[in-house]
Amino acid sequence: MDLYTYYRSTSSYRVRIALALKGLDVQQLPVNLLQGEQNQPAYRALNPQGRVPTLRSDEGELLIQSPAIIEYLEERYPQPPLLPAEPLARARQRGVAALIGCDIHPLHNVSVLNRLRQLGVDEDGVNAWIGHWIGEGLTAVEALIGDQGFCFGAPGLADVYLLPQLYAARRFTVDLSAFPRILRVERLALEHPAFRQAHPDAQADKPA
Repeated sequence: MDLYTYYRSTSSYRVRIALALKGLDVQQLPVNLLQGEQNQPAYRALNPQGRVPTLRSDEGELLIQSPAIIEYLEERYPQPPLLPAEPLARARQRGVAALIGCDIHPLHNVSVLNRLRQLGVDEDGVNAWIGHWIGEGLTAVEALIGDQGFCFGAPGLADVYLLPQLYAARRFTVDLSAFPRILRVERLALEHPAFRQAHPDAQADKPA
């Protein structure tokens, strides 16, 4: 498999965690978003949206959007699972993942922030926007996850989404002190080999 990725892309980070948790080999092909490589015709031919990640499967099929890629990995390579067997437990994992993927992350995506700037919002306003939406979303996550282990015990789909969101929160200097359950999960993940392998600091395309 080939993964077109960018070291600090939240969506790419999710897919890297899922791949690492499943112990799958993948060739990473960096796409430098700051240099606009995602807009080059060669990359647009792979992903018409011009975003990362893009996964090329072992069969040569191209997949876009991190939720679809992660679902494909879960279905194609079911062991070890990212979702528990029991339907209610699966729904809870998916609920936290969707909260992060649909209601937090899109609101601090670089395209959204650039649009705010184009509309005349200054940097203080942009930072206030980021802090508001991340803080509001993580308050909900804090209430939904458990008191032991990862979000729901063993590493799973919710954690795949949470850790990249925390990395983004720290990039934007969002105060996380009000979220002890979330910080517990972060501590556990930063000690886990798969999460450490997927971390932006461990990526070959991270600038020196």
